[in-house]
Amino acid sequence: MIGMDRRVRVRFAPSPTGHLHIGGARTALFNYLFARRHGGDFLVRIEDTDQKRNVEGGEAKLLDSLRWLGLEWDEGVDVGGPHGPYRCMDRLDIYRAHAERLLAEGKAYYCYCTEEELAAEREALMARGEMPRYLGKCRNLTPEERAALEREGRKPSVRFRVPEGREYVVDDLVRGTVRFETSGVGGDFVILRPDGVPTYNFAVVIDDHLMGITHVIRGEEHLSNTPRQLMIYEAFGWEPPRFAHLSLILNPNRQKMSKRDESIIQFIEQYRALGYLPEALVNFLVLLGWAPEGEHAEREFFTLDELVRLFSLERVSKAPAVFDPERLRWMNNHYLRQRPAEEIAKLAHPHLVAAGRLPQTLSDDRWQWLVDLVALFQEQMGCAADIVPLSELFFRENVDYNEEAKAVLAEPHVPAVLAAFRREAEALDAWSADAVKSALKAAQKATGHKGKQLFMPIRVAVTGQTHGPDLAQTLYLLGRERVIARLARAMEALATG
Repeated sequence: MIGMDRRVRVRFAPSPTGHLHIGGARTALFNYLFARRHGGDFLVRIEDTDQKRNVEGGEAKLLDSLRWLGLEWDEGVDVGGPHGPYRCMDRLDIYRAHAERLLAEGKAYYCYCTEEELAAEREALMARGEMPRYLGKCRNLTPEERAALEREGRKPSVRFRVPEGREYVVDDLVRGTVRFETSGVGGDFVILRPDGVPTYNFAVVIDDHLMGITHVIRGEEHLSNTPRQLMIYEAFGWEPPRFAHLSLILNPNRQKMSKRDESIIQFIEQYRALGYLPEALVNFLVLLGWAPEGEHAEREFFTLDELVRLFSLERVSKAPAVFDPERLRWMNNHYLRQRPAEEIAKLAHPHLVAAGRLPQTLSDDRWQWLVDLVALFQEQMGCAADIVPLSELFFRENVDYNEEAKAVLAEPHVPAVLAAFRREAEALDAWSADAVKSALKAAQKATGHKGKQLFMPIRVAVTGQTHGPDLAQTLYLLGRERVIARLARAMEALATG
C-alpha cells in the first residue's frame, strides 16, 4: 500500500443528500488536518450516483458548511483541478470504460437477473438460515444464453467476479490489521447498473485511483466495503491507498447515532443557525476520537492552525466517541465570551425577530440597545439563540412573583427602599447605566440600607428574580418608564397587603 513517500492526497466525498452531518463534518476535518499536517492536498468530491436520495441544493449547503468551518479545499466541484470532473454523474464514461476493461479480461460479466429474481433468491436463502448472497446464476452464461436473454428485452448489469477462497488484509491506520474472507462478501457484486450508473464500491476505487488519493480516512461504517474495493484495485493492478476508519460517534445514551435520532441536533447548518461559532464546532469535533499528546494533553481549546501542527492518525482512538451536547455548549460559551458583543448581537437578532420580540430593521439607538442587552447576558450564553429565554423579562409588561420573590418583598424595610429608589429614578435628568448607579447610591444614603438589603428588593420588584446580571445595566436596559411602572405596581401590592 501507499506510504508517506508520495505527496499526501486525501478527499472528502459526501453525497448531496442534505445538510452536513456531524459525523461527515468530523471526517472532513480529520482529512483536512491530515492533508495540511503533511503538506498535501485536500479534495472535495461529490458522490451523487444515488439520484433518488439527492436533494436539490444539497451540494451547495454541504460546501457552504465546510467553508463556514474553515475547511478550504485544493480541488473540487467548485474550485476545479486537474483531476475532474469532481461529480460522479459527470464521470459515467470513465466508469463505463473501466467496466468494459474488466469485462474484456473476464474479471466481470453481464448479469441479466431481475430485481424480482434476486429478491426471491435472497428470501429463499434467508428461509434456509443462510447468508443472503448472489449465487452466480449469470456467472458462466454462453453467448447464446446471453443473446436469448437480451431478446427478452433484459438490460444487464455488470457484476465483478469475486475470487474464491481468498483472504484480503487491511492494515488500517486506526484499527490495525483487519482480515476479510471472500466468502463473506455476498458473492459477485454489481459494479455497473443497467442504466450505466456505477455502484459506490466501483466508482470510489476508480475515482480515488485516478485522483491520486494516497489515504482514505472515513467512517467505520465503510470498513465492510473495503474488501470489495481491494478486489477492484487488484483486478486493475493498482496500488491501494492507506485506509483509516474512524470509530462511531455515539449519542448521549451511548447508542449508535442515527440521522433520525432526535436526542441531539445532528447537522452543522442547524448549529450555525442557533448561533454556534465555527471554532467551537471544530474544537469539539476534533476531540471526538482524537487526543493531543505531551504538553498539550490537558488542553481543551485549539486554533485550526494549532490542530494542523498537532494532528496525527496515531492519536485517533479505536473506541467510539460520545457526543455530549453540554460540552459543546460549554465550548461555544468560551468562544462567545471572547467575541465583541456587536458580533454576537448579529447572531442573536434573528432569534429575537423570530420570537416576535424585535423587528427585522432596527434604528441605530435600538441596535445599540440590543448590543448592550447581549453584552449583559454574554457570559451565560451557550449559543446565540439563548438570548430569547434569557432576555424574556425585557419584553413583557408585568412581573410575576414566585414564593421566593414574595418573601423578599415581605421584609419590613422593603417599602422604604422601593420608595426611595423610585423617587431618585424619577428625578434623573437622563437615563443611563451610570445614572442608575447614582440613583442606587442616593437610595442607599436616604434609607441607610446597602448591599443585598438594597439591591435585592429593587431587583425582585422590577424583574421578579432574586438573582441576575448587573443590576444597574439591567435597569437601564429595561428603560425608565418600565422600571418606574414596575416599582409602582410592587409598592401598590405591598400597600394593599
